[in-house]
Amino acid sequence: MANVVVVGAQWGDEAKGKIVDYLARDARMVVRYGGGNNAGHSVTIDGVLWKFHLVPSGILNPRVTCVVADGVVIDPVVLVKEIQDLRDRGVDASNLKLSAAAHVIMPYHRLLDTLEENRRGAEKIGTTGRGIGPAYADRAARHGVRMGDLVDPARMAKRLQSAVTEKNELLTKVYGAEPLDADAVIAEFAASADYLRPFVTETAPLIYAAAKQGAVIFEGAQGTLLDLDLGTYPYVTSSHPIAGGACLGTGIGPTMIDGVIGVAKSYTTRVGEGAFPTELLNEIGSAIRERGHEYGTTTGRARRCGWLDSVVLRYSMRVNGLTCLALGHLDVLSGLESVQICAAYRDGAGNILRDMPSDLATRQDLEPVYEELSGWTEELGDVRRFEELPEAARRYVERVQELAETPIATISVGPERDQTIVLNDALLHGMLGRTGRAA
Repeated sequence: MANVVVVGAQWGDEAKGKIVDYLARDARMVVRYGGGNNAGHSVTIDGVLWKFHLVPSGILNPRVTCVVADGVVIDPVVLVKEIQDLRDRGVDASNLKLSAAAHVIMPYHRLLDTLEENRRGAEKIGTTGRGIGPAYADRAARHGVRMGDLVDPARMAKRLQSAVTEKNELLTKVYGAEPLDADAVIAEFAASADYLRPFVTETAPLIYAAAKQGAVIFEGAQGTLLDLDLGTYPYVTSSHPIAGGACLGTGIGPTMIDGVIGVAKSYTTRVGEGAFPTELLNEIGSAIRERGHEYGTTTGRARRCGWLDSVVLRYSMRVNGLTCLALGHLDVLSGLESVQICAAYRDGAGNILRDMPSDLATRQDLEPVYEELSGWTEELGDVRRFEELPEAARRYVERVQELAETPIATISVGPERDQTIVLNDALLHGMLGRTGRAA
């Protein structure tokens, strides 16, 4: 297996965790490179559901080293609970490593996140309120606290006293909130720091050494259209979910990455605010939501649902350099008389747009240009070969591949690990480049 990046090709929630878990059987390391506990990855094995928020999805494979790298922002209390929950279920998590350079989400980050979102009123972004954005803002402003500080009591006390003094000015004078007590925050995090100390290390050399040998999976959080720079700004996250984020968030150079797998649903979902051209505000959208269990792993929020948007997939192909797609949730579309794919947009002047505009998030004049295909009634959960799919389902997959301009390597027909149809194993494992030659 080569070194591959697994990215969300839409607005997140595409079931990246399932693909990472599937590939982790052949991996030596799984590295989470961005985001925070606003992410939620679900893996189902033998009917048992596992939910991950900060811990990489490869943790269920005990021989695989799992790394939370520099680009992630960590809420220590949340991470401790996640590790404890895993241990209670028989996963010892001794193969987990945390970067000393990863930034820490502090109580004032969570508070500021909520206060600022409330201040926006009708123009709210739709954040999870978990302090992700303010933690990344402090990182950029060079005011952040890192995991190396957290596990060193003397450094933590020094860093936190000045940070709390600064944040109290903002909390009291701008938002009219109560000030925080630095000693109370230190006391709150003391137990978490003690618990996490054995996991904290310099991860960049470990990742480099593993990548030199190959078989490293770089696990993205959220999705391409939530990227801070290349997503549907301003309704985005505060990090870089795109494939390039794997380099920024780990210290690995781009020449050490052999393939990029884009994970996409057979339809489109998103949470939060912002334009969504293919959204279905009708019975079909509701049926997709219920059949696909489209509720957030982390927040429980109902996801907005719509037809597959190939404009989005082509954009993801370009900005990530996708080598293949892992197409999921095909089973959710069973039972529909017909299915539609958005092939382009039509703007208010009647122009046809095949490329996604940078201001998509705020455009109100874009209408999807659909292609309609026949649906299928058969249930797909037991299908394991492409040839065994109903003809209409095969045609749908083939048309998605054509419109996305990206080869499809796997199809998911259910949440279980083995409910995966592999079309091109070499492409999935990063062993073939975009030209089809061995990488």
